[in-house]
Amino acid sequence: MEGKLIAPCGMNCGICVSYLAMKNDLNKKGFRKTYCAGCLPRGKNCTFMKKNCEKLGKGLVRFCYECSDFPCRRLKDLDKRYRTKYHMSMIENLIFIKEHGIERFLEREEERWNCPECGGVICCHNGLCLNCGLETLLQNKQYHWGEEPKD
Repeated sequence: MEGKLIAPCGMNCGICVSYLAMKNDLNKKGFRKTYCAGCLPRGKNCTFMKKNCEKLGKGLVRFCYECSDFPCRRLKDLDKRYRTKYHMSMIENLIFIKEHGIERFLEREEERWNCPECGGVICCHNGLCLNCGLETLLQNKQYHWGEEPKD
C-alpha cells in the first residue's frame, strides 16, 4: 500500500474496486470496469469531498482531520454509507492516521485487506480478492459482501 493512495477523506484508494480493476487489468479478463489510479495520483484531491469543501478543492489540507469542521456532515454521511455497505470507516481511518501516522496506517491496511489465499488485495466494495476471487465476480458482476454465489 502506498501513502499517495490515501485520499484526504480517509479512503484507501488501493482497496477500491476501480483501482484494483486497473491494477489487475480486469477489462482484459472480461469485465467492463472504469479504471481509476486513485484520487491524489489523478490530481483530484478527493473524488468524494472536493466539490463540497473549499479547503480540499484548493488543496489547503492533506487530510480532512486537519479541518476545524472535522468531521463535517458530508464526511459523516459518506462514512455511514461505507461502514454500512463496505465494512470500513473513513473517519476511523483519519483518526488513526492523526494519532499514529500514515506509515502505521499503511501497515494496518496491508494486514487488514491482505488476501489469505494468494496475498493479493481484498476489495472493500465487494469483499473479494480481485486476483483469486475473479470466478465469483465473473459469475455475479454485481457481487456484494457475503452473497451466496449464483448458480
